[in-house]
This record gives sequence, structure tokens and C-alpha cells, in this order.
Amino acid sequence: MAKSPLQLTVSLQVERSQSIGDDTALNGIALICKQRSPMPGIYVRSTGPYGDWTPNQYCPRGRLDAFQLRVEPPQGLGDDTAANNIRFHCSDGHTLEGKGLSWGQYGAWSPTCPLGICGLQTKIEGKQGAGDDTALNDVKFICCNRLMEEEEEEDQKMEPKDYY
Repeated sequence: MAKSPLQLTVSLQVERSQSIGDDTALNGIALICKQRSPMPGIYVRSTGPYGDWTPNQYCPRGRLDAFQLRVEPPQGLGDDTAANNIRFHCSDGHTLEGKGLSWGQYGAWSPTCPLGICGLQTKIEGKQGAGDDTALNDVKFICCNRLMEEEEEEDQKMEPKDYY
């Protein structure tokens, strides 16, 4: 099995139900380097304006390699939230259920990233003022590729004087 250049944990930024107020649900996603990184800590974070961060979750013995996004369809005159939660598949067979909300349904699993997930791109709606806020509307995850793995192996061979 091919290794991933990054072992990642994931955390979600979630606004809990506002009961009477405007709900936004899932606001952000952070991928955090767990090990084997030249710069440990936050790797990629894309956030909206509301909510708190959930505890980190990670694959016990594998890497994140696919996902499902839970999305609530448009509510017409009701309160829209868009993305509510996310599930990740791990290369070791585990499934990580995000700590988001339960409105809406999960879509289909994404294609599998053979070398794991290395990054993300999100679509986040900004504050709407008196309008209906939704925050995170969509996400694309970036697959690691063999070139990244080869570059990491080359970096490990370099002497410290070769770093700029």
C-alpha cells in the first residue's frame, strides 16, 4: 500500500442550533498535520464566521482517502444551512463521522484518493447581514500525488544547508 506524505487529523467549525436565530451549521474544516511534516500544526484551514471547533479526529492506522458531505437542501422561505456535517473514509477501513449537525442527507462517497487527502478548497458564503446565512456551501479535497511523495523523499535526503 502506498504511503501518504501527510498523516492528518480533522476538525470542524460548527455553529450549534440557534433555535430561533439564523443557523449556519458547518462553517469550516481544518486539516492538521499529525506527523511527518516539516511544519507541524495547521496545514489547511478554511473557515466561515460562526461556530466553535470540534475535537480533532483521525484515522487510527491509515489516512483520510474519501469523504461524504451532509447537505440540507434549500428551505425556500425557511432557514437555509447548506453543509451540516462530513464523513471521512480511512484507508484502514474506518469511517470518521464529523461532529457537525444532522440536518439534510449525506451525498455519495467521493472518489478515493489512492495516496490520501492532502488539501482542500471550500466555497463559503460571507455574512448576509439581515439575510439568511449558510456559511460552508461546498468542499473539494485535493488528493496527494506521487510527485508529492517523491519530493518528500528527496527533501529527506537533502542536507540542512540545502534548505532556503
